Amino acid sequence: MKKKIDLAIFDLDGTLVNSLDDLGNAVNKALEEFGYPKHEMEKYRFFVGNGAAKLCERALPEDKRTPEETARLLKRFGEIYGENCFVLTAAYDGIPEMLEKLDLAGVTCAVASNKPDEFSQVVVSKLLDMKHFALVMGKREGVPTKPSPDIINNIISELGMKKENAIVIGDSCVDVQTAHNSGLECIGCNWGFRGEKELKDNGCEYIAYKPEDILKIILE
Repeated sequence: MKKKIDLAIFDLDGTLVNSLDDLGNAVNKALEEFGYPKHEMEKYRFFVGNGAAKLCERALPEDKRTPEETARLLKRFGEIYGENCFVLTAAYDGIPEMLEKLDLAGVTCAVASNKPDEFSQVVVSKLLDMKHFALVMGKREGVPTKPSPDIINNIISELGMKKENAIVIGDSCVDVQTAHNSGLECIGCNWGFRGEKELKDNGCEYIAYKPEDILKIILE
């Protein structure tokens, strides 16, 4: 990394925490209640990434993806997930240590997630230490989901930091596109939901194969 990075903006699901099973199980339970077929967990790797509403829309049978049915499934998913979001979800190995070292190096960290804001706050405070983050921002009413740059621009503005000294870190094409839409570079996390190929295909500038690699990219 040639330029100095003062702000690291992390995606949450698939980047800092592995939440796939709890998300998939909650949607599957809601689908089952509504009489729809469930999905193998592997499919949820490609259903997640664009927010809870899009997750529910993708999980529905194609001929049932109306706004009304998506909203109905989304409501029930939210109820189930709210009670079961910590059954299997955990921080990826090495993430807490990496965050601690960024702290010590003076790098400000933030979270930019498409997960609803209330869930984002709860997950970060339960599974990671809030002290590592100057700001945690999930999906909020009236703010477009990633890959819109709005959430990144809002974080940078709220923290009063310079865009040229920021970088985005995530695990999917959504994060790479969000970074580029914001005029930033992206570190892609190979351990996440989508993998190296998708990240590279979308022009991701750096690939991290373990959390320690993020330190090397940002600090060296």
